[in-house]
Amino acid sequence: MIGTQPPDASIAPRVDEAGAAPAAPLAPGRRFDLAIVGAGPVGTTLALLLAQRAPQLRVALVDARGPQTGYDDPRTLALSHGSREILARAGAWPQANGLESTPIRHIHVSQARRFGSTEIDVAEHGVPALGYVVRYGALMRALDAAMARVTTRFEHTPSAPASVPDSPAGLHHFRPYRAIALRQDAHGVTLTLGTSSDDHAQTLQAALAINAEGGLFESQATRLRARDYGQTALVAFVTCERPRPGWAWERFTPEGPLALLPQEHGYALVWCCTHAQARRRRELGDVALLDELHAAFGDRMGRFTSISARASFPLGLNALGNIVDGRVCAIGNAAQTLHPVAGQGLNLGLRDAFDLADTLVRHARAMAPSAARTAIDATAPTRAAGVPGPAALAAFARRRRADRGLTIRITDLLPRVFGIDATPVALLRGVALAGLDLVPPLKTAFARQMMFGQRG
Repeated sequence: MIGTQPPDASIAPRVDEAGAAPAAPLAPGRRFDLAIVGAGPVGTTLALLLAQRAPQLRVALVDARGPQTGYDDPRTLALSHGSREILARAGAWPQANGLESTPIRHIHVSQARRFGSTEIDVAEHGVPALGYVVRYGALMRALDAAMARVTTRFEHTPSAPASVPDSPAGLHHFRPYRAIALRQDAHGVTLTLGTSSDDHAQTLQAALAINAEGGLFESQATRLRARDYGQTALVAFVTCERPRPGWAWERFTPEGPLALLPQEHGYALVWCCTHAQARRRRELGDVALLDELHAAFGDRMGRFTSISARASFPLGLNALGNIVDGRVCAIGNAAQTLHPVAGQGLNLGLRDAFDLADTLVRHARAMAPSAARTAIDATAPTRAAGVPGPAALAAFARRRRADRGLTIRITDLLPRVFGIDATPVALLRGVALAGLDLVPPLKTAFARQMMFGQRG
């Protein structure tokens, strides 16, 4: 199901997000235990999990967004059931947050004009839904609402004097600031922060830094594992004559995968095709484009009746070989940008955030004085815990290796294998798709990988 950096030697945050409102100067050299650069879904989720489970840590969240930035973003996200569980733990999923979502209860996978298809049904997996379709802006509103319920110091007023550089425990939200430089040594990380309104740079110190500011494929520098698929994703919102509530469709065509995700009263379209075809289709009239979509998808839901909100973005794989460099770690799109086939990009990033938070909490507790450790409840945070260091990031990298490696391989292989139109290859693909229904354990393993990833 489709959802909608320098080489490994440097995984520092990139300069991003112009146009933010002015911010007050920071006191130079304020010290933190952890600095998270980037407050999109992945960075904010990490900050929320740490605020709940390790309130004794001094955490800086560096956020280049203005207060309302992103709320009107119409992009569509496909969240797995596992991602829903992570967001619920972060306090961002309850309906009280106003997070509107459309559940996916059936997934149909097929290849155009060729033999072979398979269906994944929610009843086979003991979950309320296989996944959920949400708008990016709605997710950011829910995450920010969760931020408002934890103890947070918003650093947009003059800071404490430089003579008192240590920051109090808890979450410190620096907005709107952006990281413009990062350097590390044996003792910690120095982050230089600035705003778009002036050239006055300020610094903060942290024991560890997390880069969650990934951006999109087209704006990233090439990493160790990179592939340009020569495809553009054309995205839009469509309606049809006979919608099937709860059904998501993945249709592999010679041009690239085509997905329709149930959303509100219609479907979010993600149509991967050549750059030239995407440009041409963006300029087509509605009727002509809907006719082409019907020809590519088939008649399962009748004719397509309307299309709106067209946009496009180029597709590629761009992944770091190593996600940890000493005291600096990359997660989410800062660590790997994937082809949208199977909708794994954000889901993998949220698993990064969850596993990192869990690893940092475990290391903080392990570093607590022995007398304090005996009194620590396994599920409760403690202010007697220590400050995690590079060993925690190394442990996180080991924990993420299997899930990250397998997910990258799957999302890299699928669009390439299904893009080969030769008859013998198409026949083998059809047999493989049909075979999933004949080998239930294999089908279950694939579905659970898409929902939960590899458990670290």
